[in-house]
Amino acid sequence: MKNKSTTWFMVYVVVISELSEALVKLPPNVTVTALIAFGDSIVDQGMNNNINTIAKCNFPPYGSDLMGGVPTGRFCNARTPADLIAEELGIKELVPAYFDPNLQTTDLLTGVSFASGAAGYDPQTSQIPAVLSLPDQLDLFKEYMSKLKALVGEESANYIIANAIYFVVAGTDDLLNTYFILGARRLHYDVPSYADLMVHYASTFIQELYDLGARRIAVFGAPPIGCLPSQRTLAGGLNRMCVDRYNQAAQLYNAKLSSQLDTLGNTLPQSKVVYVDIYNPLLDLIQNPQNYGLEVVDKGCCGTGVLEVSVLCNKFSQTCPDHTKYLFWDSYHPTETGYKLLVDQILGNYINRFF
Repeated sequence: MKNKSTTWFMVYVVVISELSEALVKLPPNVTVTALIAFGDSIVDQGMNNNINTIAKCNFPPYGSDLMGGVPTGRFCNARTPADLIAEELGIKELVPAYFDPNLQTTDLLTGVSFASGAAGYDPQTSQIPAVLSLPDQLDLFKEYMSKLKALVGEESANYIIANAIYFVVAGTDDLLNTYFILGARRLHYDVPSYADLMVHYASTFIQELYDLGARRIAVFGAPPIGCLPSQRTLAGGLNRMCVDRYNQAAQLYNAKLSSQLDTLGNTLPQSKVVYVDIYNPLLDLIQNPQNYGLEVVDKGCCGTGVLEVSVLCNKFSQTCPDHTKYLFWDSYHPTETGYKLLVDQILGNYINRFF
């Protein structure tokens, strides 16, 4: 078993050495072994393809600009932030879903995504669409760790786990779907107390992830949810304006989350728990599109762009003529162009905080 493990670790070393050089300059003697993602549709690389839920996008026109136009289950026209950042760090070009039927053994060595579209920190958020909750995703991560240890041995597996970078992207579906649209929690919580509930679940998840060996954890805040095309349509009035009360809820949650993450970062030994502000960079793209070469920021590229998402954005939907001029692909998720613009800012602002 030891010989087998040694062989696989040598394979890992070869895999890493053959990857393109990291575009982001890392400090001397710093290694990022893998990228591992948890959360919702922003980093769902196809997990929902293989579960019984309506929250899917493994059909055209999703994926139209990726891998010859074959839909992968990414809620985008092409790559997601997980893919883009993994490439920038020199890890690999595409981060696969853990449930990917074509998953290669070598993929385990450099990271996978456990994220499930429509999931959230609040357990109710994942129950409604029957997707993988954050605890479900953590259980799959434990299974993944066992496979990794069987592959390269415990010592090498622990090294990969400790030197990976972890993305946790959730919260949007809690606020929009569970709280505002369905109203499932509004009977018992006002916005501040619901934000506290979300932060409680987020904090518990991060603590459990740390206990499993994760040390570099990037936790993304909520975006300006009131400016998503679908929310402009549903609650923005005849002029489809950004919905202020939704954005204020996101800002309140972000403030509470950021504060709690600071506390965790100061109390978990050897950890780098980093709050990633996505609210302000995305709002700037929406308010100043001309600065970024964008032309349309209030509609998605798919169909009418005002409501289509998931099954409503399908093979019968026309798409915009130039995908690179749109911030949003559907009424909920950015285009690869939008993600690239955001990733450039994220890496510039945060990458050095992990080392």
